[in-house]
Amino acid sequence: MKGVKVDEEDSISSPAPICMKDFGIKGFTQKKLVMEGNTLWVSHCVENVASDTAELDSFSELNDESKKEVASISVDLVLPDDLLERILAYLPIASILRAGCVCKRWHEIVTSESFLWNFNSILSQKPWYFMFTSSDEPVGYAYDPILRKWYGIDLPCIETSNWFIASSCGLVCFMDNDSRSELYVCNLITKRCKVLDGPPGPKISDYSALAISVDRVSHNYTISVVKSKQVPGNFFQWDLSILLYDSETMTWVTSLTEDLMGWRAGDESVICNGVLYFLIYSTGGGGSENRHGLIMYNLASRSPHGILMRSFVPVPCSLTCGRLMNLKEKLIMVGGIGKQDRPDIIKGIGIWSLNGREWLEIARMPHKCFQGFGEFDDVFASSGTDDLIYIQSYGAPALLVYDVNQKQWKWSQKCPVTKRFPLQLFTGFCFEPRLEISP
Repeated sequence: MKGVKVDEEDSISSPAPICMKDFGIKGFTQKKLVMEGNTLWVSHCVENVASDTAELDSFSELNDESKKEVASISVDLVLPDDLLERILAYLPIASILRAGCVCKRWHEIVTSESFLWNFNSILSQKPWYFMFTSSDEPVGYAYDPILRKWYGIDLPCIETSNWFIASSCGLVCFMDNDSRSELYVCNLITKRCKVLDGPPGPKISDYSALAISVDRVSHNYTISVVKSKQVPGNFFQWDLSILLYDSETMTWVTSLTEDLMGWRAGDESVICNGVLYFLIYSTGGGGSENRHGLIMYNLASRSPHGILMRSFVPVPCSLTCGRLMNLKEKLIMVGGIGKQDRPDIIKGIGIWSLNGREWLEIARMPHKCFQGFGEFDDVFASSGTDDLIYIQSYGAPALLVYDVNQKQWKWSQKCPVTKRFPLQLFTGFCFEPRLEISP
């Protein structure tokens, strides 16, 4: 597309091995999660500041700048605490975590309430992307687009990588894929985690879609679960229910139940500016252009029973799959564009923004980037927030980043994982790294 830049200079370089010791934190991955705890990553290194200094020196730099000698100045001698707070609050979050390992004074600063207030008042950190490296275990690496590094992070609570995952403003919500009654809300940076009661009603549904929306001022949050279950003996009729959780009242409500004819919900939903959006899929009776559609549900007014389909918005073209995301309270969809004669075969990837009830195409992946994945299935992983959109093929650990503001496509630094067997799957999700928010 005209005016779109593609940066591919960093797509083949290999990073040094990454582990949490790069933050100066020894044995982080062996530490157990303390539910409702108040433990930051940086708090593990205060007791052994002297011994951990060497670990900070070995913090891996992708361009080996860490090997260069840099003159050091003791800021402790010249800066008061309040000014040091302001300076540290502007650092990337990974650098803040390392700064807390420098000395006791810096640790006390980066864990103080006034520092968290300063951190909250500064523009959002760029969202990270967590990539699962196992189809069975919840293990993987998180990518920092500012420092262009991958970090090994343990995910709390979840047992396998196929759980439902949604994120908003520093909080990540997990729901199990079996009973769909286990829910957790976590801050992956501070490791604070809260267990929620499961949604009411039947535990088993054929399809479920999870979404979370956090108020950036009050830090209260809303969780939605859209469930879809086939009516026995009738493939074209599906029961749909929308369940909402309010963190302020700590209660679930069944907001809507409705029957859909010829359509079913799936596993894709997001909340933007108080509206729940979710994709629905044709179960027959329509042309290829009607294979997908979008439903809008206002969480404040809560549409009455029987008129849900009035909010139906057709997708902009024939899609192999669609991924919904919230970028600064605007709905964005990343979709696989199907071939004209074979709509189930992907030929490219487009990005659209919803303006009222009309789709506006804002970008289309350059063919060179599309080929750069090597193999690309008709369905793929994609998520984003703020100004960044991440796109990943299920068949390889390559990760492509699109910056909406700069209109630039860029490959991430190579993930430190390789494909071990032909059917190995890779997927992931993005989240905002934040220190000040708790579930």
